[in-house]
Amino acid sequence: MLFTFALLLIASLTCEGQQLPEIQQVSVNKANTFNIKDFGAKADGHTVNTKAIQDAIAACTKAGGGTVLVPKGFWITGPIKLNSNINLHISEGAVLQFSSNTDHYPLVKTNWEGLDAIRAHSPIYAVDAENISITGKGILDGAGQAWRPVKKNKVTPPEWSQLIKSGGVTNEQKDTWYPTERALKGSTMKRPGVIAEGFDFEKAESIKEFLRPNMVSIINCKRVLLEGVTFQNSPAWCLHPLLTQHLTIRNVTVRNPWNAQNGDGVDVESCRYVLIENSMFDVGDDGICIKSGRDEEGRKRGVPTEDVIVRNCTVFHGHGGFVVGSEMSGGARNIFVSDCNFLGTDIGIRFKTTRGRGGIVEKIYINNINMNNIGGAAILFDMYYMAKDPLAVFSGEDKPSIAFEPVSEATPQFKDVFIKDVVCNGAETGIFVRGLPEMNIKNIQMENIFIQSQKGFECIEGSDISLKNAILYCDDKTVVNVQDSKGVVLDNIQYKPSDVLLKVTGSRSANIRLLNTDAKQATKEVVLGTNVQANAVSKK
Repeated sequence: MLFTFALLLIASLTCEGQQLPEIQQVSVNKANTFNIKDFGAKADGHTVNTKAIQDAIAACTKAGGGTVLVPKGFWITGPIKLNSNINLHISEGAVLQFSSNTDHYPLVKTNWEGLDAIRAHSPIYAVDAENISITGKGILDGAGQAWRPVKKNKVTPPEWSQLIKSGGVTNEQKDTWYPTERALKGSTMKRPGVIAEGFDFEKAESIKEFLRPNMVSIINCKRVLLEGVTFQNSPAWCLHPLLTQHLTIRNVTVRNPWNAQNGDGVDVESCRYVLIENSMFDVGDDGICIKSGRDEEGRKRGVPTEDVIVRNCTVFHGHGGFVVGSEMSGGARNIFVSDCNFLGTDIGIRFKTTRGRGGIVEKIYINNINMNNIGGAAILFDMYYMAKDPLAVFSGEDKPSIAFEPVSEATPQFKDVFIKDVVCNGAETGIFVRGLPEMNIKNIQMENIFIQSQKGFECIEGSDISLKNAILYCDDKTVVNVQDSKGVVLDNIQYKPSDVLLKVTGSRSANIRLLNTDAKQATKEVVLGTNVQANAVSKK
């Protein structure tokens, strides 16, 4: 065989003594190189080179595999399909510019946010392939401006004026611009493009520009490498590996406008054996995201994302730095995140789900994380994603307990998460944990945490939550709020002078332990709500 694969054996241990997974690596046949210029490609900024590039890929495949070379220059193309044993190499100085003509992207049956759907063809696509890679120091641009809607409040007045002049249409409220009438029409429909909602190709065609493609779609592949390249300006998610094994993403840069809707960096969905390292993300939605399908369809697929390593990455902008969910219905486990920087993201470490998702997220190990200028929570676990806050309407001292709902396969679970060595210089909230009454967030262990924030630590419906060796420098009058939680351990907590160190509310709160913590900085050490048992808190 001309193509073989090497094993990348990672033998080091994580914070909890867990051995990291082994990731198989791509091996390229260096004997074969096919330059797209030899197949008629022209870097003239006008010629659409789809056929020339695809012909080069076909010739490379016929020869047993190798490198398809995109040399220095500006190359326009439509969507590209990769075959097994192909290395698409984007040379330094090369820009592979995907066409802004949406007619070049046929509708296909695919997957969107965990559901079977009809969407426009991805600019780069591979399915059922093995040993494929995209490498080099060049740039791939997805022409996202031809697809994405833009909200008026997310651009400057001159930018909004320029959008209006460029064409397209606005909605009735005149607060969102769409590139076409079809895109606007799609925005008014229920679950547009979703097959289970009754969409077929004819119906989908009437809203085509709303059905924005993910830029790089890798489906059911084995041994995949993305290395060195800059991926930018995606119509929707930028990198989307689905049902893929042995994936390495190394030294890449992912860039999207900060206001790009669904402009995620990388969404790893129902994949196994994944390494993401030494990469940078500056995007419009979540930076590095773990998914595994949505609701009943995701549970029926039943393929978790597991055995994932994320290390030495930086997220400059995005809704979340490292994110799990919310489409995690197939579950996620054995995920290791270390030595990352989240600088200016809305949330730093983000776990999100909601009733109806189902799925179990467990055995997550996170350490050595630096954060700065976080708009929301530095560390967040929330089981009410995109749901109305059940306590938002109450403003009194003691908010009522949340009602139970029956536990079923649609009840999600977060448990067994280990976070240590985190520094955050500036956040709205330090740590936020909010589970369901029928399914608490369980066994979250946090250690060596330093956070400067407006609010401190809030724990609602949590079980066996521990915070050890933590510095919570918050501006709020109360450092730690615990509601309807049990088995919460606060060990060696340092804080600024405050009115209250620990406030406990909710009749279900029990076994709260305050250990090795100096109470002299607080006017009141512990405040109990009216429905809390007197022995709910113990001190040592």
